[in-house]
Amino acid sequence: MFDALTEMIRKCGKVKVLPEKTRIAFQVRMSFIAVQVRRSYLIGHFVLARRLEHPRFVRVETFSPRNHLHAFRLDSLEDLDDEFAGWVREAYAVGEQKHLGKKSN
Repeated sequence: MFDALTEMIRKCGKVKVLPEKTRIAFQVRMSFIAVQVRRSYLIGHFVLARRLEHPRFVRVETFSPRNHLHAFRLDSLEDLDDEFAGWVREAYAVGEQKHLGKKSN
């Protein structure tokens, strides 16, 4: 499941995979998604520029008007559907910092 998620993320564009002590983060200009691999599922979160309430999110935290953490749990490959892919693309744009309205160098 981790490999399938990584492939989904890489379809958005170039990304750095950063293994850390307790998680694996994905970064463009900034980290936009992080996951923890469990025996039979993944837990993680991504950052969106908007707050989105949805039953698939186990928790949503707001840090600023354009910085909202959305925690999720993936139990099967079927969870990596088109809806989830859309959120990944949205989070990737946050990783590029496009939500700040600045041009990248």
